[in-house]
Amino acid sequence: MSKIYNSAAEALDGLLFDGMLIAAGGFGLCGIPENLIAAVRDAGTKDLTVASNNAGVDGFGLGVLLESRQVKKMMSSYVGENDEFMRQYLSGELELEFNPQGTLAERMRSGGCGIPGFYTKTGVGTVIAEGKEVKQFNGEDYILEEGIFADLSIVKAWKADETGNLVFRKTARNFNPPAAMCGKVCVVEVEEIVPTGSLDPDLIHLPGIYVNRIIQGEFENRIEQRTVREA
Repeated sequence: MSKIYNSAAEALDGLLFDGMLIAAGGFGLCGIPENLIAAVRDAGTKDLTVASNNAGVDGFGLGVLLESRQVKKMMSSYVGENDEFMRQYLSGELELEFNPQGTLAERMRSGGCGIPGFYTKTGVGTVIAEGKEVKQFNGEDYILEEGIFADLSIVKAWKADETGNLVFRKTARNFNPPAAMCGKVCVVEVEEIVPTGSLDPDLIHLPGIYVNRIIQGEFENRIEQRTVREA
């Protein structure tokens, strides 16, 4: 059966339901699955929990799902750049499970590897550790973090072959591989789909075993913060 679908809406058909947990790749606006995010918005799926490094910006990326009030909870490591995120959180409209950045990435990767939990020193002695099991190794405290097992992963890659092997472009790789791994179903949008066998096996960043559906999308490639020198 082909993994290639004609549109984001078609690729998400039958996968979305209210109250689901979605793992989304991207860092800021770099490497975000913008077409799939827009399709989730258009589907009207609500009460979502979204595990992602951040929630995009106002009016773009995951920010559009906040504006449409479809997100109930964010599992994130960075909450800047988004006024609506801040407003909803401070007003109690949005739940936030704050994660150190490396911890969030490892929680996703662990879920993808079938690992239900792991111990880390990151966050010991801070609010991150509140309510979590603490265990000592070699006289040092570590806290237990749980792997993330998402109902759906939505990610962005540069290239895919027809079997779903993925290549990411430079820093746009970011959270996409671990996010892809931890979903029961993974849907990927790419800039280019190439024939099977045309990718160098040594250069594949994520094997197609993790990928269920693929679309070739169109992208805006916005810049989150443009900084230039004076002439």
